[in-house]
Amino acid sequence: MRKIVVWLFLLPLLAFCAAPPAPVAPAISPAVAAAPTSTFLPLITRQAPAASGPQIGGCPLLPADNIWNARIDSLPLDAHSADYIQTIGADTGLHPDFGSGTWDGGPIGIPFDFVGGSQPKVNVTFDYADESDPGPYPIPADASIEGGPNSDGDRHVLVVDTDNCILYELYYAWPQADGTWEAGSGAVFDLNSNALRPDGWTSADAAGLPILPGLVRYEEVAAGEIRHAIRFTAPQTRAAHVWPARHDASSLTDAAYPPMGQRFRLKADFDISGFSPQVQVILRAMKTYGIILADNGSAWFLSGAPDERWDNDILHELSQVTGADFEAVDVSSLMRDPDSGAASGH
Repeated sequence: MRKIVVWLFLLPLLAFCAAPPAPVAPAISPAVAAAPTSTFLPLITRQAPAASGPQIGGCPLLPADNIWNARIDSLPLDAHSADYIQTIGADTGLHPDFGSGTWDGGPIGIPFDFVGGSQPKVNVTFDYADESDPGPYPIPADASIEGGPNSDGDRHVLVVDTDNCILYELYYAWPQADGTWEAGSGAVFDLNSNALRPDGWTSADAAGLPILPGLVRYEEVAAGEIRHAIRFTAPQTRAAHVWPARHDASSLTDAAYPPMGQRFRLKADFDISGFSPQVQVILRAMKTYGIILADNGSAWFLSGAPDERWDNDILHELSQVTGADFEAVDVSSLMRDPDSGAASGH
């Protein structure tokens, strides 16, 4: 953390008293410089105000007080924590579902695109139109598709209108010859708002949540801090969802299975000192902000954006961390309003 010694306003007095000059602060790295600052006043240490929430493309990645951006390191355990860990996989290691290069012909991770407010909007036809936000959407003809244009996976498309700070997300998106798109479902999020989707509605994700706020992005790791929860998947979930999730996708009713939206955190006493610096950034975020269960999928798969600057060998150090190193957290005390993502204490 950068330290700024405030003494210039005392120069006349210092000169009069013939006191020695204050020492010059040592040089700091760009990653440290990006962190919040503190200012030292005579005999009083004043901490700078809390940093704003995460940003992307000049827009807030949801308000700073949103539950995605809330610290959960001091919250109580969920009563079913041990059961959830077992049903997801206590011995299963984390998997970074993002990286550099390609896999099966497509980028590794969930990509996103930036557009301006003048980007033409196109019609989108949805399979789940009753739970999707109607178009048109400002989707470019060459929009990045999860897995690549030939993928038959989830095919997420994420677009941020950086002029209006609106996030558009599609699930199972297919471009059509006439310039329109077909998709399984779609959702639109005002990045300046804490509003949640109607309860019971899906989004481009099974939990009815936005995807982009939970992605690990290279620039965050390079800056030395991730200030939000991370999206992850589990193979079996319960037919239930907890705040802030709005939707679930299961027929299982056994309370041993986690509901959509369940928050987990890396245990505070987990030793991260032996990991590479980039991985330590991710591990610290999982201790402080945790991970959110957002979709059915492989156990402990962490979501992130593809980037050619990732070192896949370093990222795979995460596999040394297993489910047993996590615990489920009860975030209900942070809920101000069940229909808002705003978190108390922020």
